[in-house]
Amino acid sequence: MFNIKKQISGLYLSSVLGNLSLTGAWVAILAARGYSLVEIGIAETIFHITSLICEIPSGVLADMFGRKKMLIVSNIMRMIGSIIMIFSYNLFMICICLAFFAMSYNFSSGSGDALAYDSLKTAKREIYFEKYASNQMIIYRICNGFSTLCAGLALFIGYRAAYFIDILMGAVQMCILAALHEVHIFNDNNNNSLAKSIWKEFANYFTSSILFLKNKRKAIFLMFCNSFVGTVDILLLFFLQAKLSTAGIPDSILGIALFLMECGGIFGAKVILKFKSFRYRNVFAVATLLVLFGVALEHSGIYAIMTLGGFIAAFSDDALQVRTNAILQDMFPSEQRATLISIESFTFSALMILMSPLAGIIFSNW
Repeated sequence: MFNIKKQISGLYLSSVLGNLSLTGAWVAILAARGYSLVEIGIAETIFHITSLICEIPSGVLADMFGRKKMLIVSNIMRMIGSIIMIFSYNLFMICICLAFFAMSYNFSSGSGDALAYDSLKTAKREIYFEKYASNQMIIYRICNGFSTLCAGLALFIGYRAAYFIDILMGAVQMCILAALHEVHIFNDNNNNSLAKSIWKEFANYFTSSILFLKNKRKAIFLMFCNSFVGTVDILLLFFLQAKLSTAGIPDSILGIALFLMECGGIFGAKVILKFKSFRYRNVFAVATLLVLFGVALEHSGIYAIMTLGGFIAAFSDDALQVRTNAILQDMFPSEQRATLISIESFTFSALMILMSPLAGIIFSNW
């Protein structure tokens, strides 16, 4: 047995260090280094392609070898990406750097939630997972907002110093991850896994997850609904970084406006806990309407109203994310949990790639 409070606290602290960064506004940093928006777009595409390729394999590896181990791998990938960025001098190296950042995201996306849920399940406290998911969304939004506010500081001290600080934070995070307890939950088919080839075992995990989804069509529906709302929100917030400036917002309050939009997610993650009796279809319907309303406000051309639109979209996205996570975790079998979470992230990445060009047309023309 282990101390569940210490385990969850460790996951929270690791999440803070993993999301807190002086380089969160990496688009602004690359632009300040002289890269064009086209080149930055190419680097962003490499990030999503890498994420699409590595998302499901990273989840399978987490289920095979342990979620804690993959969180450590994720941290190593992030530190390698920061090192490459420090020594980068052309677009090719920037793309390699973002590929490592994408893999870092992949190896942590399913592993953290899977480790948290199974830890709570082992302690017979899985009922608290929705609160955990809510707190994690709040941590993400606060840290992401703070990182955006630090854009000016990163430009002031220089990108090399900023990424070096990220490496130091990664080293601290590594110590926290090493102190976590690995929760091993195996089924009868996994007892002889060491006697099998890694590739055969990899295929077994993936096949079992696909068969689960085939028999649980509701899980596929939930994944798609959550990914759709999340994609619209992320694309809106991404384009608002550029469109707020063209709408005339003073540079002195741009960071504050971006932070306020992130705060919408904090409120959404908290408010949804008050509506546990609401059916999922109702939550999805309201979240979809609100996020589309946020998109409509973005086209007002008035930066205060545009900021409100971003706030509403983030509110809707995180409220739905928390509710979806709680439902899916209850449905997923423990031995395939990280793999299935990664399939959900794969769905999000696929929608991002498909909808990004369309969003660029819509947001640039309206």
